[in-house]
Parts: sequence; structure tokens; C-alpha cells
Amino acid sequence: MLGRAAGALALACAGLAAHAAPPGSAPQAAECPRGVPVSAQCYNGRDAEGAFYWIAIPAGWQREVLVMHTHGGPELGAPSLARGAEDLQRWSVMVKAGYAWAGSTYRRGGYGVTMAGEDTERLRRLFVRYFGQPRRTVLHGQSYGGGVASKAAERYGPVPGQQPAYDGVLLTSGVLSGGGNAYEFRLDLRVVYQYVCHNHPRPDEPTYPLWQGLPPGATLTHAELAERVRECTGVGLPAAQRSPEQAQRLATILSVVRIPERSLLSHLSWATFLFRDLTQKRLDGRNPFGNARVVYSGSSDDAALNAGVLRYEADPAAVAALAADSRPGGRLRLPVLTLHAIHDPTAFVELEHSYREIVEAAGASDWLVQTFSDQSTHSYLSDPEYPALMRALLDWIDRGEKPTPQKVAQLCAQYEADFGPGCQLRPDYTPPAPATRVPAAGR
Repeated sequence: MLGRAAGALALACAGLAAHAAPPGSAPQAAECPRGVPVSAQCYNGRDAEGAFYWIAIPAGWQREVLVMHTHGGPELGAPSLARGAEDLQRWSVMVKAGYAWAGSTYRRGGYGVTMAGEDTERLRRLFVRYFGQPRRTVLHGQSYGGGVASKAAERYGPVPGQQPAYDGVLLTSGVLSGGGNAYEFRLDLRVVYQYVCHNHPRPDEPTYPLWQGLPPGATLTHAELAERVRECTGVGLPAAQRSPEQAQRLATILSVVRIPERSLLSHLSWATFLFRDLTQKRLDGRNPFGNARVVYSGSSDDAALNAGVLRYEADPAAVAALAADSRPGGRLRLPVLTLHAIHDPTAFVELEHSYREIVEAAGASDWLVQTFSDQSTHSYLSDPEYPALMRALLDWIDRGEKPTPQKVAQLCAQYEADFGPGCQLRPDYTPPAPATRVPAAGR
């Protein structure tokens, strides 16, 4: 769930980790990543828990607005300054719009929504300590970070008589409504893929429950997984070079699991490597995903498919633990504005329907406004859309002017003059329920 990384960034940041400040030390001045305004001042460091961070302050900033960023992923490798620099570079539009920006890499790789929220709040306090209290602080969650921010918005919500940690929340391309709801379809992908392809695992490899992602001690790499997918389906080859059998197998998988071809490998990778981290490291080897009663459809022989796919029961304790860590309660007490691409191939737009239901059940609908764009990307949409969202959110915070999707669209059109074209907002759009998209929804 990462996005448009610039090739030059890897070279620019290759030596950053070696020069990072010791954990818990003050922020140190650093050269800003490419794309950040040259007039801005950048800092980085490592907090007391070991999380790396980056901070960018635009020229002339008068302690007005700070954007606290929670990044996507989760990143499964060790955190690094290079990863934090990539986040700052991708979201440099916030600095260009005049907002200070701060983002944590989180203290470790792997899944942990509540942990990531804690790391972000710790960085906010560090920012205040060294740079002063901003007039307004907006929490911005992207992708997996949208789930992080949705939880943190409730945990660190306003307290009477105290300066609020956050004045408003912006959720973009959010993996909302909890890890169970957002990721369970990937178990469907694993079992359908294995039924069709028989190579993950191969017949001569040890068997294991597919919800584990990989068995303990497995050494499969991303490149090797991509080769298996190519071998079975031809993904990675031009369509004209695929055999009829590959084309048929690919069509079956995409039809049953209802994902676009371009995201097949990424979803299967998450269902492999993220599932290994989630089930074996975070949930003590327990399974939070089940498909025992799912009825799959879309193949040439659904009866054979349903009789042949592997079936698993979820462990209630694992389901509860994952929900406790990642599922928001919907108890909002501050403005929350969302943006989601209608054709998002990674975090389906139907997750916004689930999030609205959660907020409505908590009686907090007045605190939520959702907007949608007619786009088909996930990690980044377009430059003018983000400052338009921020302006609408700040007007809501400062003047009590709750925005409509129409207002956000109008603001976006205005921001194209300074940030270039790219507004594709659809004020009239309403996302369908997940049951219309995901076979797992009928569990």
C-alpha cells in the first residue's frame, strides 16, 4: 500500500540511517528530500522508542497548522530514515500549501495499528517540545495509516479543559473498519489461487494452513512469488504471450475474488508476507480469518470450486485481538474528512461504507464527511485535491462550516491554479456495501 516513490530518493537517502541521531535525542537539521520546497527547513531523528521521524517546516511558518502523518503499509522491514523521507517527499504538497509536516516510521516493522498511533502521538509531543504548540494540528492517515488515524482520533480525542492533541482528521485511501474487515478477502484470494494454480505451496512443498501466509522458517521471496504467479497466470507477461490455460486461470481468479489484474500480485503478497507477520508474530499463531461458509462464484464450475477450496474457521480470540487493535469504535468527537478513489485497487472504496456504518452506530455521523474521486490509484491521487481537503477541514474546525462534497469539489477547482490540474471529485457518489464486492462478506 505504498506509492509513487521517486527513483532518486533511494540514492539521496542511502546513507541517512548511518547519520541518524541517537534514540531520544533532539531533532537534527537535515537536507530536505527532493520535491520539498527549497525554502523549507527539515529535521529528522529517532525518538525514545526507536522510531525514526522527519519534520518539515515551511518558510514563514508562524505556528499555524501542523499535519501529523500516519503512513501506509504496514512496512514489514526494519524502519529507516529513508522510508520516512519517502513519505515526506510524497506528501510534500502539504509543505507547499504552507503546513508544517511530521511523520513517524513507527518503532518497528509489521502490523500494529494501536502501536503506530502511539508512535505518532509521541512524535506530536516531541514536535511541540522543540518547535512550539501549533494553533491547529490535523492528523492525516493514508492507506493503512488511515486505520491508524481513525483509531488515534478516538484515543486522543478532545478532553474538556485541555489543549486537544488533534483538531481534525483527514483520512485518504483509508484501510478503514479494522484489519479483519479489510484483509479477510485476501484469504479468499489465497484459497482460490491455490485451487486454480497449485503452486503456493507447490505439491512437493510442505503443506500449511494458508491463513499463516507462509510456514515458519520459509524463505520464499517476493521475486519467487512473482515467478509463481507468472508461471500460473501469465501476469507479468504481455497478454499476447500468455497461453490459453494461463489466461483462463487468471480470468477465474479475478472473476471469483473480484480484483483487478494489476493488483493481483500485490494482494497475494500481502496475503503471504503480511499474513505471516500478523498471524505468527502479532496473534501468537492464531487465525483471525475464516471462509468456512463462504460461497464462491464466478468460475466455470462453481460447484467444483466450492467443494475443492481449502476451508478455515477463524479463532474467536484472534478475531477479537485484531479488532481491539485495529477496528475503530466510531466515537468521533472532532471533525473527520475522508477522500477515497472510487476505483482504488488496493483499499476498496466499499470500506468507506463500512466506516460510515460504524460511525453511525456510535451516533457520531455529524462529525464525518466523506468525499470520493473518479480515480483508480491508491497511494496518491492528485496535488490540488489535498490542499482543498485541508482548507475545507480547517474551515470546519475554525468556523464551524461543515463542508459538503460539493464545497470540496469547488475548492479543488480553485486550487488547480496553484497546484496544477487533477480534480476528479464526484460529489454525488455513494459507495456500495462490501457485500456487493467481496465474497467473504457473506460469512
